[in-house]
Amino acid sequence: MGAWQPLPDDLPSEVRHFVEQLRQLKDRTGLSLVALGARTAYSKSSWQRYLNATQPPPRQAVVALCRVAGIGKDEAERFGVRWELAVQAWPKPVTVPEKPEGAAPAVGGAEIDGEEYEDDPTLPWWDAPPRTSGPPSRRLLIVAVGLAVLLVLAVVIGAVALG
Repeated sequence: MGAWQPLPDDLPSEVRHFVEQLRQLKDRTGLSLVALGARTAYSKSSWQRYLNATQPPPRQAVVALCRVAGIGKDEAERFGVRWELAVQAWPKPVTVPEKPEGAAPAVGGAEIDGEEYEDDPTLPWWDAPPRTSGPPSRRLLIVAVGLAVLLVLAVVIGAVALG
């Protein structure tokens, strides 16, 4: 435990402090990254990225680590505040390939003020913006029609059964 690789020198202080606290919390558990991954919904490689400051952890990963470490509610709330400060200051990797004017953004990315960012790993899947805009999917339509048929069938059966 504690044999961490050094953090990058250009890391913002909020991020550095948060990652150092996260590392201490992980060390406090006494678990390897494999064991930590088995007790949370995040893989060993994800924890490596989070604990080496190459990617910000999702809030749920921090919550899971706090739960595994058995820390109290007050300390867990402080970790939540540290996470918010760190995520705001986390350096955003900008990988904008040159593209012809008028070209659409890449699938899985979002275009913001002319810059293209990959999906935000700190957003849970239910908060993430839709990948494509367009008509509802065919599967959704099939499910809706199926539910309507079941509703009509239930009404007919109910009417027959109750007279």
